[in-house]
Amino acid sequence: MFDFSQRWPLGLTHKNWPDYLAWLILVLFLLVFVDVWVSQSVQAWPDVWRQPFAFITDFGLSDWVLLPSLVVFLVSLAAVRLLRPGFYRRVSWEMTLVFSFIFLGVGAPGLLTNLLKRFFGRGRPSQFDESGAFSFQQLLNDWTFQSFPSGHATTAMALAFVIGFMAPRFFRLILLVSLATGISRIVIGMHYPTDVVAGFAIGTIGAYAVRNFYASRRWLFAYRRDGSVRFRGAPNMRRAWRRVIQRARA
Repeated sequence: MFDFSQRWPLGLTHKNWPDYLAWLILVLFLLVFVDVWVSQSVQAWPDVWRQPFAFITDFGLSDWVLLPSLVVFLVSLAAVRLLRPGFYRRVSWEMTLVFSFIFLGVGAPGLLTNLLKRFFGRGRPSQFDESGAFSFQQLLNDWTFQSFPSGHATTAMALAFVIGFMAPRFFRLILLVSLATGISRIVIGMHYPTDVVAGFAIGTIGAYAVRNFYASRRWLFAYRRDGSVRFRGAPNMRRAWRRVIQRARA
């Protein structure tokens, strides 16, 4: 589905990015014409249909990803500084890289989305009856005017690619959950389709940007001669995990 060795997704390069941006803007523009219809249609579904989406929408919350990854990152970084050179220090260093990548790969796109939310200040669907679908309160606004882009969609898609970069076999599963999370934001009346699509785009590009930053420093990833990116792996973490399993079985 995706070639994770490529520097950017879907053939995007530093030369053709204006064309891709133009296509994204066109897609968002076309979606504007069905934003209200889709939003109101799915919100009119029976509650029994909407309840599963109300459950899955929490997958897009960033706290359950960012807080644990930050804690493990800080603890492992402290261990790197305290431990003597050797196996356990190498394990701690790999854990530092893995969990810092998870934190930044999800957190950086999320931070950008939060800034854009406040900049655009688009009213959420709950404001439709009072203000319409295209009401804006730029910069000085509360959550009711922070609809575009969707933060949950950004987080969910960024996490899918962060996992995909390191464990591609789980990507399709996480991607499916991420897509369902984005749809759920429309179903429960928190976002319009344009908000979700924009969030998906930011989450994807943001995750790739963080991955490329790490590759430029040979942290977890590295550039090949042809410009593609490879995951260097975490062999010491795997070895440590096997030791734990062996001791648990003994």
